[in-house]
Amino acid sequence: MPRLCYPKCSLVRIMGWLQLVLGGFVIIVSLCCLFAFYSAGLYLHNDDISRHFDHAKDVYDGFDVKTLADRVEEVLEKMESLQNKLESAVQKMEKQKGEPGGSISRLEFKRYLEEEVIKPLYGAHIALRQIRLPKAEWIRNTTFKEEPLINYFVTEEIRKYITPKGNKNGKINIFGAKGIYNTIGHACVLMKKELEDYMDYDISSFCNDDWNLAQKLMLHGCDPLPRRRCLTRASKLYLKPYPINESLWKIPDGRNVRWSNYKCRNFECLSSKNPQRGYTKCSGCFEMEKEKLKWVQTSSLPVDFLIDEVLAIKPGEMRIGLDYSVGTGTFAARMREHNVTIISTALNLGAPFNEMIALRGLIPLYITPNQRLPFFDNTMDLIHTTAFMDGWMDLLLMDFMLFDWDRVLRPGGLLWIDKFFCSRSDLDDYMYMLLQFRYKKHKWVVSPKSKDEVYLSALLEKPPRSL
Repeated sequence: MPRLCYPKCSLVRIMGWLQLVLGGFVIIVSLCCLFAFYSAGLYLHNDDISRHFDHAKDVYDGFDVKTLADRVEEVLEKMESLQNKLESAVQKMEKQKGEPGGSISRLEFKRYLEEEVIKPLYGAHIALRQIRLPKAEWIRNTTFKEEPLINYFVTEEIRKYITPKGNKNGKINIFGAKGIYNTIGHACVLMKKELEDYMDYDISSFCNDDWNLAQKLMLHGCDPLPRRRCLTRASKLYLKPYPINESLWKIPDGRNVRWSNYKCRNFECLSSKNPQRGYTKCSGCFEMEKEKLKWVQTSSLPVDFLIDEVLAIKPGEMRIGLDYSVGTGTFAARMREHNVTIISTALNLGAPFNEMIALRGLIPLYITPNQRLPFFDNTMDLIHTTAFMDGWMDLLLMDFMLFDWDRVLRPGGLLWIDKFFCSRSDLDDYMYMLLQFRYKKHKWVVSPKSKDEVYLSALLEKPPRSL
């Protein structure tokens, strides 16, 4: 079938007109930028500069001119790249003029315009529209406070998320504020590419299977993450979970977990006997026969406390608590048998810890060590921790965490430090960290772990502090 060509309007002429339009657009962008910088007072001189900034100082405090300049430069680079592509295409067409097969079909020309012209032009257009300038009061009779990071990120969803959302009726809301300010972690600026990849999706479509990217961002300080407007993927065949009287001590059905980002593809693979299981901490956590023995069977180590012994210290007072550990919820399962509700913190460090806890019928709290606990002051009866700090943690970070635990623990509540271990040389430092709160000691045991390491277990009661 012969190709469809343009006998009256050559492609060279069309490309030439596109170049003219593009050149005009670049001139308009440049003029707009010059006007914006002039309006900001960057081209005033002598007394005009002083007079301008005397009136507009408060408006431009904290405004990131460098970021704005970078965004403008980015738009200009896109326009220049597009112009070079068009010029190259025109030259190629001139060389092929008159040669057999030198003409292209209507479909090919349409595809070229969409991919090589319209799409880059649209990207430059969106980037230009997203540039925000502060509105000076003396120019527009309005006040404006620059939204943090608004000119730093390119992805539109991030910009929409961090832009303050004013109340629809313009009045003070039930929280006593004029609007809602969505937050992201300050370290997100150091992981710009990763965060923009995370927020690059089609609204209302399925999210990428990228929880591991989200966890990487969280662990590196980009926490809290922005919310997303896409649909979370589930396993291909999600089955009804076991009833609560079975689920506590039964390995869940592996079909209820998405395994794509793990080394293992089923729960059997997570056995401690498998050196390729993909995780190292809490190596026997996915073996229920071993888990059933924890906190109920007497051990030869004096640092192993039993749940019955701990609850007997405060009979009837332990109702709700937090387990800040690495595990699959076994401590919460044992406490549930004593009518105590425990929330278990968890990160998916090479294995589906969160999924395992939830499928057992318990409550996982997906939180990093960077984050303040999402509980109000003086609310928890018990905080338990094991296999978490273990001597690797910076003392200043540990200090902040312990003070946060103290904040949420109620007066008379118990802090259970369970088999914490560290080097002998660091023991005094860690002991001071715990003793500084002047908690009442119910149990305090130090036991050797190896030649150079020791265990520490303690059961401490928070004092009243009724000032």
